[in-house]
Amino acid sequence: MTLPSALDEVIEVLQRLPGVGPKSAARMAFYLLNTSQDFNKVLSRSVGELKEKIKICKECFSVSDSEVCSICNDETRDKKQICVVERALDVISLESVGEYRGVYHVLGGVINPLEHSGPEDLKIEELIERIKNNGVDEVILAMNLTMEGEATALYIKRKIKDLNIGEIKITRIGSGLPMGADLGYADQATLNRAMEGRTTI
Repeated sequence: MTLPSALDEVIEVLQRLPGVGPKSAARMAFYLLNTSQDFNKVLSRSVGELKEKIKICKECFSVSDSEVCSICNDETRDKKQICVVERALDVISLESVGEYRGVYHVLGGVINPLEHSGPEDLKIEELIERIKNNGVDEVILAMNLTMEGEATALYIKRKIKDLNIGEIKITRIGSGLPMGADLGYADQATLNRAMEGRTTI
């Protein structure tokens, strides 16, 4: 069966979303076709304005409504403790636990030669500058427990050690998350155990 071109185009676009295959894309497209025009207009406007309205925090590189995010602006947060994560989504996951009171640093990915992603493509130099300028006591490396996450953690550890600016505790999230785990899919209890079980590296 040949689908109408407009419907086929929506299915093709939806398939570009992560984790969405042809069947899922088709289900979503038919749902949008059968839902109200008002809903589709709201969805279209929201997606269209996403990049215009969302800013990247100039301090931690997470998503924000303003130049500096609410976490970096919060005077009650411990600025001497930085939790380093791959993506802004990981900040949301860890914040949902409600236990961590430090600040974050979003790398924007991990070192992955197969994906042509090297240290220069990440916010590693910006992290090093924050550590140098803010008297940081602890850096928590909370990248996902994958080969790429481990390689990135070791690279950052070497960069911090090369600073020679005194004792900085470098820890890695630990128990509670199996090898290969993705922070975005872990439940709150598992994330809490991972933060509490972090180890010095």
